[in-house]
Amino acid sequence: MKITRTVKKILDNYESDNPGTKGNLARMLMHGKLGGSGKMVILPVDQGFEHGPARSFAPNPDAYDPHYHYQLAVDAGLNAYAAPLGPLEAGADSFAGAIPTILKVNSANSLSTNKDQAVTASVKDALRLGCAAIGFTIYPGSEDQYAMFEEIRDMASEAKSYGLAVVVWSYPRGGKLDKAGETAMDVCAYAAHMAALLGAHIIKVKPPTDVLWQPEAKAVYEKQNIDISTLPKRIAHVMQAAFNNRRIVVFSGGEAKDLDGLYNEIRGLRDGGANGSIIGRNTFQRPRDQALDMLDKIIAIYQGKM
Repeated sequence: MKITRTVKKILDNYESDNPGTKGNLARMLMHGKLGGSGKMVILPVDQGFEHGPARSFAPNPDAYDPHYHYQLAVDAGLNAYAAPLGPLEAGADSFAGAIPTILKVNSANSLSTNKDQAVTASVKDALRLGCAAIGFTIYPGSEDQYAMFEEIRDMASEAKSYGLAVVVWSYPRGGKLDKAGETAMDVCAYAAHMAALLGAHIIKVKPPTDVLWQPEAKAVYEKQNIDISTLPKRIAHVMQAAFNNRRIVVFSGGEAKDLDGLYNEIRGLRDGGANGSIIGRNTFQRPRDQALDMLDKIIAIYQGKM
């Protein structure tokens, strides 16, 4: 595998990491149709845990089968496929070496009222399954956030020692946060910064709105004239919060939306300097041919062709 200059420059930002970890980052950055560009599109399928099977897969019943997601990610030419332990085990042999995988090692479910996640897989599971990385969700703002920070500290240290990369889903929720606060500009930038502080190689956050939720932060944004008037400006600020673009940041797709709205959002991410997208429900809740066409267009947007 030949590493492009763009990818080498990204890898150089991870100064403490061993060759194994950098090699696994390179596996993801060099794979698929965006390979070598520094951009990524990842398929995450942890929504069965988060929302339940029918809410996740009934709109496209083929998606009940874990092999469906593996094959979709492969055929679409994506950079990686992320899922909890069970789905990765269900296709690990059939798809060994076909696409880099990320083992989601903690999960929540919609039957619980706690804003927390249980550790549901291990670093050794990721090694056994040949994964390139582990994935872990934190909930900044939750009453359980500090325990989550300690869990990822320990798991990230173990993963890095074995040469695995670390992906952190940083989703503010719980505690004092309301719905507007979860995607507010100041809160999303804070969440990305926390993930970087915790040692994440790849950070996943939601695209921010122009809301400023914390009064103390709002005063600073206004005093310093930080421009958050457009999505590209807001994305650029999130990238700045992730060690001034020294960390890979990808943005979630959220709930299924119409294609024009999705493509416009992807253009905003691209224009703001995002490293890419991690899109689940917008992908697997559509019929396969529609999902592949959509992913082709998303990749084309990141390639600057649309």
